[in-house]
Amino acid sequence: MSNNLIHRIRAKGDAFAVGVALGQASAAGFRDRVLNTDRYRVLDARWRGSDYLKTLESVARAAYPRHIREIEGIAAGLEQDFANVFLWNCGPDLPLAEDVCPATKAAAGMGCTSIMIPAAGGPAVVAHNEDGAAAVLGACLWVEVEPDEGPAWSSFMTPGMLPGETFGLNEAGLVQTINHITPNDLRPGVSRQIISRAILSARGLDEAIEILKRKDRASGFHHNLGEAKTGRLASVEAPASGYAVREVASPQAHANHLICQEFDGLKQTIESNSRDRQEAVERMIAAGALAAGAEAVLFDETTPIYKNRQEERVRTLATCVFSLFPDRIEWRVHTASDQRDTLTGTMRVI
Repeated sequence: MSNNLIHRIRAKGDAFAVGVALGQASAAGFRDRVLNTDRYRVLDARWRGSDYLKTLESVARAAYPRHIREIEGIAAGLEQDFANVFLWNCGPDLPLAEDVCPATKAAAGMGCTSIMIPAAGGPAVVAHNEDGAAAVLGACLWVEVEPDEGPAWSSFMTPGMLPGETFGLNEAGLVQTINHITPNDLRPGVSRQIISRAILSARGLDEAIEILKRKDRASGFHHNLGEAKTGRLASVEAPASGYAVREVASPQAHANHLICQEFDGLKQTIESNSRDRQEAVERMIAAGALAAGAEAVLFDETTPIYKNRQEERVRTLATCVFSLFPDRIEWRVHTASDQRDTLTGTMRVI
């Protein structure tokens, strides 16, 4: 089952077998839309074979060998060297040179917008715009995985990437959406891609938060987490140098910069687009726009929240809405404002 923008695939088995299936499904996209990008060439020229990258690999193998095995499977499915694929997955953990071209900086700084709505006479809701390089439109996947070990999970996947760093859910009732952040605290450690994948295997919200408390993380994301069984929602800002957890008691949103006061002293890059989106979505929530549903905000074309202009290097690749009930998660994925419910489903909570 597929459409012209997102392909839906299923995989099962051990970590390597799952990775192979994911790699095979995204091989053309990786070959045609990743390997020839300026960003990949810059990463390859600067970091291939470096001690820094070797440290990222050794730390990840010790911490999460099963997820490294998945990357090895993805590489096999892509018919690429593991080094190529691991480098691509670690791109956000590696500093870019100051003289890279504007297009490469734009791709590195692309972000997303998330909304969290606590239960109030209905299900809790986590919704998200996944923004990314326009070049991968048409090459993304919705993957549904039954692993030999751990809960079944589903996730949006961009070519060659270990799933988890976009949006997804698992049968333990956990939902995750991700927002890119750019603090100046990168260090050798476990890649944020692998941390995000580990959360898709967590058995609940508390376990997921414990993963984000690790002190050996190479960089970080902002994580929007929801737990179906309890209806709890948590906003977790997790740069490499720390974490801040906020239980969500009223509707809120997050763009692509740190906003918790714990990180007021941490230097970060705040793109004007991220600041504008944060201000716009907060203004719309205050004005009651969520009464018409999360999509009313995420698809608003009068603000920078929704990126749909063909000339833009960064576009909204997909929009997801997760509704969390005690026994299930109902989900829908839109490929565009005029293509609603492209993919839908219900995951029962075990």
